[in-house]
Amino acid sequence: MKIFKAQQIRECDQYTIKNEPILSIQLMERAAQTCIDWISENCKNHRNFAIFCGNGNNGGDGFAMARMLYHKGFDVDVFIQSPKAKFSEDATINFKELKEISGITIKDFKDVEDYRFDKRTIIIDALFGTGLSRNLEGDFKNLIDFLNSKTSVKISIDVPSGLLSDGISSDGSTIFKADYTLSFQFWKKSFLHPESGKYTGKVEVLDIDLSEEYISQTETKDFVIDDEVVENIFKPRNEFSHKGTYGKSTIIGGSYGKIGAAVLSTRSALKTGTGLTFTIAPKCGYEILQTSCPEAMFIEGGNDFIQNIEIDENSTYGIGPGLGTQKETMKGFLQFLKEYSKPLILDADALNIISQDEKNLKLIPKKSIITPHPKEFERLFGKTEDSFERVELARKKANELDVYIILKDHHTQVVTPEGNVFYNITGNSGLAKGGSGDILLGILTSFVAQGYSEENAAILGVWFHGKAAEFASEKYSKESMLPTDVINEFGNVFELLNKRAEIEL
Repeated sequence: MKIFKAQQIRECDQYTIKNEPILSIQLMERAAQTCIDWISENCKNHRNFAIFCGNGNNGGDGFAMARMLYHKGFDVDVFIQSPKAKFSEDATINFKELKEISGITIKDFKDVEDYRFDKRTIIIDALFGTGLSRNLEGDFKNLIDFLNSKTSVKISIDVPSGLLSDGISSDGSTIFKADYTLSFQFWKKSFLHPESGKYTGKVEVLDIDLSEEYISQTETKDFVIDDEVVENIFKPRNEFSHKGTYGKSTIIGGSYGKIGAAVLSTRSALKTGTGLTFTIAPKCGYEILQTSCPEAMFIEGGNDFIQNIEIDENSTYGIGPGLGTQKETMKGFLQFLKEYSKPLILDADALNIISQDEKNLKLIPKKSIITPHPKEFERLFGKTEDSFERVELARKKANELDVYIILKDHHTQVVTPEGNVFYNITGNSGLAKGGSGDILLGILTSFVAQGYSEENAAILGVWFHGKAAEFASEKYSKESMLPTDVINEFGNVFELLNKRAEIEL
């Protein structure tokens, strides 16, 4: 799915109105109806709605929703800034219709302090939508501060009021804190960054049938990794294949006390289907690896830590889990980089070693995949003010080095050498545990070994990792799930992908 800027979304609306053709008021009605359909399905235990409407088209959506909810039998109260407020043309039409319904009470914002919010009341934020370009002030600021203090379920229409669609709001900004955001047609970029995404709650993207022609023809550098993207990448297994069909993976990692990291990466590579799997690790990890991963072959790279890395031009290398940064390990790894030219998957201590000298960045083979978390990214490329600035720096560095950068975050980003950014929307906070990155390294190494391009392996890999985590959390909870539980769900993810592939056929 493409991510468009607020201006592009407005252009998409106008293109749809002109070319469907459809009246703008009818498109507003369509958008409101999709919200009501979602609310009717998901809010069955609530009877009361307090809808807060702004003066623009987002307020018009709110007026239309109030009318529809009333006709479905819900109790509805509507709040506006003032009876004398000047609304947009379409909002005015819906406001006039609303005033003719005697069963709906229209109140001023100033009446909110005397309003009774009970457990069955849902607060609807239809104040600003994508039209906001400044910080909230005055009545709107005071209103949102008050609403944020309430424990009622809060739903924002299109964008939480006070939140910018395309960037980060300034410090101290007042922003509506939604439990759910019903976003029309598209994800907004601000939903996908930690500083701003924390205001959206759970995002539900509602299809309002905007012009497919405009969407397909309009260019962007930002995308969401949705089901359609993944289904176009995934390749089901050929029944007449053999182990040589699915490549050779070599995991390089482990040191005394950190063999578990190499185990997780190795098991992950095995469980994602690589044909042959090798692990280069220190001798101290031999028995552990051979016992826990009997399907993989062990190659000794040192005693208590790795000193020597054996080169196999026919293997795909994933390097870093538990590797350590001992002097001998650093020397052996950097020498390997000087001698090896094919794409690698680099994580953890491999990145920490590289970050110790800026010159080492040039040793990373072109088209490699690197997977830094925010602190590792900072050590590699420098400090940034926020995650928006970090992704822009990642675009620059991915292009300069001709590598793929996976920025690990709540919505992990895959940044390509061409400057495209793919945001992942699978996964959960259960992955915020040591070992989760080791699993991702194994997935990526396996997918590249199996013949996926580096870009497709990165996109499919982060989606796959997150989807397995979702399955694991359903069984064990986000708090109790372990990285090994995530690995054990790989089969269920493949089952899902294969079923979808069959449906496509």
